[in-house]
Amino acid sequence: MAVREIFAGMPWWVKWVAVPVIALVVFGSLITWVIGFVVALLFKALVFVALVGGLIYVVRKFMSSSSDSRSDW
Repeated sequence: MAVREIFAGMPWWVKWVAVPVIALVVFGSLITWVIGFVVALLFKALVFVALVGGLIYVVRKFMSSSSDSRSDW
């Protein structure tokens, strides 16, 4: 028995309202956990990229200023 056959005799609101609501009630915490995990992972990746970029900027700035001071000698 296919899913289409099961829902064939049902009213439209069962397919489009009741089933999604039941799915949200049953799997709601799992869905919110997955969304929260993905958002946290993206935030951590953004912080990582910002910190690495800042580190590269500081090192390049330090290296260029130290090479300028060496040439002064």
